[in-house]
Amino acid sequence: MTESTYDLIIVGGGPIGLACAIEAEKKKLNYLIIEKGAIVNSIFNYPLYMTFFSTAERLEIGEIPFNCLAPKPGRQEALEYYRNIHRYFKFNINLFEKVLDVQIENDVFEIKTDKQNYTSKNVIIATGFYDIPIEMNILGESLPKVRHYYKEAHEYAFRKVLVVGANNSSVDAALECWRKGAEVTMVIRKNEINNRVKYWVKPDIENRIEEGSIKAYFESNITEIRENEVEIETPNGKITIENDFVLALTGYKPDLNFLENIGIQLSDDELKIPNYNAETMETNVEGLFLAGVVCGGMQTHKWFIENSRIHANMIVDCITSK
Repeated sequence: MTESTYDLIIVGGGPIGLACAIEAEKKKLNYLIIEKGAIVNSIFNYPLYMTFFSTAERLEIGEIPFNCLAPKPGRQEALEYYRNIHRYFKFNINLFEKVLDVQIENDVFEIKTDKQNYTSKNVIIATGFYDIPIEMNILGESLPKVRHYYKEAHEYAFRKVLVVGANNSSVDAALECWRKGAEVTMVIRKNEINNRVKYWVKPDIENRIEEGSIKAYFESNITEIRENEVEIETPNGKITIENDFVLALTGYKPDLNFLENIGIQLSDDELKIPNYNAETMETNVEGLFLAGVVCGGMQTHKWFIENSRIHANMIVDCITSK
């Protein structure tokens, strides 16, 4: 147990967790960020050549300019920016330390990690949603050739690759793999490419499908994955295709079990939206706050860096007003 009790512990060292720390510093709060991986760990785990939908200024925190030559920044530029943010503010942050539990006793939170325990008057959960893939729950999904995360295309060059989904990550992976020489097939549950796909990429994937460079099965689902083939249920019946790799980029979700275990109530429907005050971001547990994409439960497209940066001000204002 640490000797002193913090005013605030922030769980998660992503952009929103860092924004919360900046506001805490402004108000002279004694704070600590605990991050299970590297700084802005989710961005670090994005595909190597990912480009953000947002422009650079909408990713800024702490009123520090994000200078970018391209119209929209990529992963490498974002990592450089947030590293420089840390160099400037010199955050009190513990990296590669995982929070296991948060419980309250006598109006003080006890935070248990895989390294030590802490106490704090307030806690912010800013853990994002990129940790847990949404699984398909089909036979063969546990085979080594099935990947729920995509980093780069080189490994899949000249191989038969099946990409599941029609969102940004699926479309980017399909196009990159095809351009590196892979034979790409897409399996898409709906009858079209997702409308949220980046506007400069959507025509590209649609044209590749139309010309036959990338094969796409719409209104279809994978029913079984085997060592060298995949079975697909299509509108015209089941088919089997040869396959080397499956990129099951079916989305990700927050650690909802963790939220429930620390006392946060979730909605009873499939969205599992956490219970919080929209004006203060305080949950049903007094002194326990949410910030960033984790606020949306399964609605992982509701909150982004650009529209949840304001959570930092709201939370710290609430804490300092008590």
